[in-house]
Amino acid sequence: MRKIDMIVIHCTATRADCPLSPAELTKMHRKRGFKCCGYHYYVRTDGEICTMRPVERVGAHARGYNEHSIGIAYEGGLDAQGRPADTRTELQKRSLRILVRVLKADFPAITQVVGHRDLSPDLNGDGVVEPEEWCKACPCFDVKRGL
Repeated sequence: MRKIDMIVIHCTATRADCPLSPAELTKMHRKRGFKCCGYHYYVRTDGEICTMRPVERVGAHARGYNEHSIGIAYEGGLDAQGRPADTRTELQKRSLRILVRVLKADFPAITQVVGHRDLSPDLNGDGVVEPEEWCKACPCFDVKRGL
């Protein structure tokens, strides 16, 4: 088993009012050249937690961090106008909290739970990745405060 010390939270960057099935998500990732979905888990708007890739396998979700992390994505992340927004339903929020809690219990070496945007480079070197430094808005909420 690989060493896992981080969970990275993502969104699918799809409109919350447009459902995205696990099969469609996998198809999107295959079009990008991945063998299967790059995330380990996918949380649907109804709170369903879907296993997408075995945790034993390295993910394809956060370049430079995949070897030692688990990737979780939630369905949505864009509002009706296609702008980044925290579109998580209450059921998604609940499922994300439960999933993270279970994974931390199963993998005690996990010391960090971050959003994809939190892995952006600290361009000004002040030790904080600020909104103007984000490479992308994903997961469209502050993971440290929103889980």
